[in-house]
Amino acid sequence: MEIKAVRMFDGGFMNQSFAFGGKEGKAAFDEQIIYRSSLQNFLIDTGEEVILVDTGFKNGFPAPSKKLGAPLYMGEKVADYMEAFAALGYKPEQVTKILVTHKHNDHSDALQYFPNAKIYIGPEDADAMKLEGANIVCATYEDGSYYNFPKTVKISDKIRFIEAKGHTKGNSIVIVEDGDLFYLFHGDVTYCDAALKANKLSIVFEDKEAARETLDRVREFVANHPTVYLSTHCPEGYENLEMKRVMKL
Repeated sequence: MEIKAVRMFDGGFMNQSFAFGGKEGKAAFDEQIIYRSSLQNFLIDTGEEVILVDTGFKNGFPAPSKKLGAPLYMGEKVADYMEAFAALGYKPEQVTKILVTHKHNDHSDALQYFPNAKIYIGPEDADAMKLEGANIVCATYEDGSYYNFPKTVKISDKIRFIEAKGHTKGNSIVIVEDGDLFYLFHGDVTYCDAALKANKLSIVFEDKEAARETLDRVREFVANHPTVYLSTHCPEGYENLEMKRVMKL
């Protein structure tokens, strides 16, 4: 099995108030404390299937401008999603499944470019996006629990799609087992790894109580299993992958 980062933006920043302020409020944190930011999604090559975890913006999406005091700046564009995907050596027709952690554009806009893929997504987010068609699989999470997560879909023996509400009402995470490591693709449960370590919610959520429960479950899992934490919005996401760096809380 190979896991690869599909890298779109790099060299950005986010401030602490944005990344940490979901519970106590932005004023409780320092806007002048800055964490690195980027944007990447991920690809899983099982040897039998090519599976994507999220897709980025559609082709031609303009890089947001860098503004003084912005809570989040993704950075300079590295490539469009489809350019970055092609650079990994794959063709869209090879993708058999896409596991969408949530509905936001930086995770779902390029779904349209993969004609043969079944798209797995939480039902609330599928409804919000008005997704229809035989290739849309609204997750019912009927395959039982996986460690401390009660509701999951078994994608394969080594891959689980897991209900993780909060950031959006249909939010999910993905966990892959490979050898003695667990790879946790979390969408935006946190925006930076520092927030996971500090046990802080970002200011972006649709259900605060559910977001808190999800973060608690993720931290419990990470504390008890050797986990490579694969973030979307900070460069630790691709760095952790490259080094197979296990998250320590």
